[in-house]
Amino acid sequence: MIKRHTYILEKLKNKQHISVNELCEELNISAVTIRKDFTFLEQKGLLYRTYGGASMHNPYTKEISVLEKEKISFYEKNMIGKTASGLIANQDTIIMASGTTVQFMAEHIAFDLDLVVITSSLKVALELTKREKINVIQLGGEVRNSSNSTAGYHAELFLKDISCDKLFLGVDGIDFSYGITTSNVAEVLLNKKMISCAKEVIVVSDSSKFMKRGFGKISDLDIINTLVTDEKISEVLVKQLEELGINVIIAK
Repeated sequence: MIKRHTYILEKLKNKQHISVNELCEELNISAVTIRKDFTFLEQKGLLYRTYGGASMHNPYTKEISVLEKEKISFYEKNMIGKTASGLIANQDTIIMASGTTVQFMAEHIAFDLDLVVITSSLKVALELTKREKINVIQLGGEVRNSSNSTAGYHAELFLKDISCDKLFLGVDGIDFSYGITTSNVAEVLLNKKMISCAKEVIVVSDSSKFMKRGFGKISDLDIINTLVTDEKISEVLVKQLEELGINVIIAK
């Protein structure tokens, strides 16, 4: 048993996430045994159990300021933003939620596109005002200093009778059993309204957000049409997402 636990922990050091199924095949033991191992090691504080597997990283996230977030996974977020911007078609009406990955995306939107962009992000709005053909609609409401974005009743009210082509949504966590989450309740309510307005929901998220949970649940994974992420995501996670009918795009 000690050798098995050592094997599990060594494997976790080199991978973001390991699944019960892959360990069953590699060690030729039952899923029940692996789950018992995960439970024992989690109680010792050596790993965290997740949907169908385990991770070295705490699945629960906390809210941090946008200035701190901008420094985390900078390269990956920039590439994801660039790739996501290529999903916009001329004359689209889109919603861009808050978040640093969405901010990077705004910087890559072509200057010749004729668009209507509704956004809660102050930084996104300021970036897009540089493009003469884009009609920018800034959602009103309370300005949240931690995210440089608006939220609250007035922002939600504006979206009540709106329909758009695409929503680009950043999240703090993606968990297979719990769904997509954020770390602020006000943003949860606004994000739910945004989803209800959109014909297509596109989540932009770097791979560090997988198997993480924010404080507030936005939705189950089945509302996601497309997910844009980075190449650090494991093949196992890609396969699981595709089995849910999600189109996974890897930014490179």
